[in-house]
Amino acid sequence: MKHTMRLVAASLLAMSASSAYADPVSEAVKSEHRSAEAKLRDEYRNPQQTLRFFEVEPTDTVVEVSPGGGWYTDILAPLLHEDGQLIAAHFFVDENSNDYYKKSLEKFKEKVANHPPYKNIKVTAFHPTKALEITEAGSADVVLTFRNVHNWYFNDADKALENAFNSFYKALKPGGTLGVVEHELPESADDSKMEKSGYMKRSVVVEAAKAAGFELSKQSDINANTMDTADHPKGVWTLPPSLRLGEQDRAKYLAIGESNRMTLKFVKPE
Repeated sequence: MKHTMRLVAASLLAMSASSAYADPVSEAVKSEHRSAEAKLRDEYRNPQQTLRFFEVEPTDTVVEVSPGGGWYTDILAPLLHEDGQLIAAHFFVDENSNDYYKKSLEKFKEKVANHPPYKNIKVTAFHPTKALEITEAGSADVVLTFRNVHNWYFNDADKALENAFNSFYKALKPGGTLGVVEHELPESADDSKMEKSGYMKRSVVVEAAKAAGFELSKQSDINANTMDTADHPKGVWTLPPSLRLGEQDRAKYLAIGESNRMTLKFVKPE
């Protein structure tokens, strides 16, 4: 009897220790609510390493900017579900918005309403010229943007890039983190390559963030891909998952994989 009790006690102790050392980020990435197709892209998007690099904690208030279909939301939602808050600053839609943005936002809101891990998500709007109040000023611990900076650069005649980084700065608490992942263009390339390719120079992104008041804290090659030359017929969309050339050189671009990406951590000074 005593032997059995000791075994039970040891088992409970082991379970307690295992729970104490469980990694919430790893558990969120393994979530059963993520599709097998989404998990296949972990090889290139490295969500565990990326979120650890940005030091996202389960108790944080996190704003995900332009989450689209929710690839990262599927990880952030369960991570922040219990003790944190996820704010999805999704597309701003008005009567002038095209159907793509309208349908994307509608689909996302349906998921928030009906998908259990999403039920505590707060949905706001972001547009670099029309909707800049992504959350209450000074309330966010972390703002995250994944592969979006090039979109604002395309519209920079309206100061979209400047507005975006100013918006993120305003949303963050002093000491808060801005995490940026973006397709990277070599510094040696002509600046004109940024206009339509979807790739950005790291120096341009850093300059835009610093102009808003951010300090560059750390840089990482977590999401680097040395096989990507950043010089393709249809820009970054030549590569998977878009594969804009269809069957033309498909095997070649699948072998390259997803784009070479910079991973930058900025901090709003105390």
